[in-house]
Formats: sequence, structure tokens, C-alpha cells
Amino acid sequence: MQEAIRETAQSRLNEITSHMSAAAKLAGRAPEDVTLIAVSKTRSVSDIEPLIRAGHRNYGENRIQEAQAKWPELKNLDAGIVLHLIGQLQSNKAAEAVSLFDIIHSLDRLSLATALGKAMRDQDRFLPCFIQVNIGAEPQKGGCAIEALPELLAATQAEIIPVAGLMCLPPADMEPAPFFALLAELSARYGLDGLSMGMSGDFQTAIMLGATHIRVGTALFGERV
Repeated sequence: MQEAIRETAQSRLNEITSHMSAAAKLAGRAPEDVTLIAVSKTRSVSDIEPLIRAGHRNYGENRIQEAQAKWPELKNLDAGIVLHLIGQLQSNKAAEAVSLFDIIHSLDRLSLATALGKAMRDQDRFLPCFIQVNIGAEPQKGGCAIEALPELLAATQAEIIPVAGLMCLPPADMEPAPFFALLAELSARYGLDGLSMGMSGDFQTAIMLGATHIRVGTALFGERV
């Protein structure tokens, strides 16, 4: 039974990495320049463990409390695990986030930049952060408005926060390519390298348009039961 579970995890991982490689090559990019983040939010330790044993090391969580319950145990399985915070972050949770995660993808406002900067200095742990952009100007979504990007970038510089790049979640009911292209244009405009964009249904498009980090859950773990 355990062997079958492990083989399923390996098969799914191989399939995704194959699609990633094909998309990267079509775009004239090196496949190894794209990081696959396995979105492990709401998945149990027993769901995640087979993927770790299959050799995958990058995982994404939405909530600090859930990550605290799972990852101290799971990180013991592989010293190379990199944990990404991909969900919204409250400023009063900044210190916990800095102590637990390795990369943050949801820096989206001045107050959070201030809180993260203080937490990083206090812990002497300077985590790379992606600035989340509200690329579709959706009022119900988190993310920095496009016109507010210069001010937020200046704040991260003042707080000595390493900026890895930009992150976005395109509107769910629209073709994502124009939004990915816009994020790539913004990244180039501000001299940033990283682009955290693309999920299970559109990661190949995201890679074609420059994604350096993609976030895939269902295609790796299967449908939630």
C-alpha cells in the first residue's frame, strides 16, 4: 500500500515536471529556472510525506497555524525543504512567519513591510519576499495596487527586505495570459527577477510568459476528498 502511494506521488511529480520542461523549452528557457511549489495547504502529513520521499522539496502553505502543526515534523524528513508562505499575512503574525517560513509570496502593503522588516532584524533572518500585486484590480483580493508599487518597493528597501520579485493571482474567470504578461512587464520595469505566478490549470502559460515560481496543488496531490 505504502509503495503504491509513493509511486503515485512520483508519477504525478514526473508528469508535472515533464509539462514544465516542455513549456520552458518552448519559451527558450532552462527548465531548472522554474521552481515548482507544491501547494500543501489543507493536506495532511500523510498526504505530503510521499511527495517528500519522491524528492520534492518546495512546499506552499496559506496559514501559519496549519504550517506550525505540520512542518516541524515533516522538515525532519529532508533538510533541504523550502517552505513558502503563499497566503495572506497579518502584520501581527510577521514574527511567526519569519521564524517558520523560508520565502514569503504575499507582501502587499506598507504596514506589513514595516512588521516584516522589524521581525527579520530581530531574528537576523532576512527572507526573500515577493510583492503580491492585485493584477486584476479586484477589490475582494489582497495585493498591492499597480500604482502603489513604487512606494512599497521603496519601503522594502528602507526595511532591508530582500525582494525576490512579484506575485499575482489573475481573475479566476478571465484568460490569465494578459495578466501574466503585465506582471512580467512590471517586473522588468522595476528591475526584479522573480515571477510567482501560475497554478494547476495555467502553469504552462505562466512559464511561457516568464514565471520563475509556479504553485501547483491538485495536480500533485489529487482532488480533495
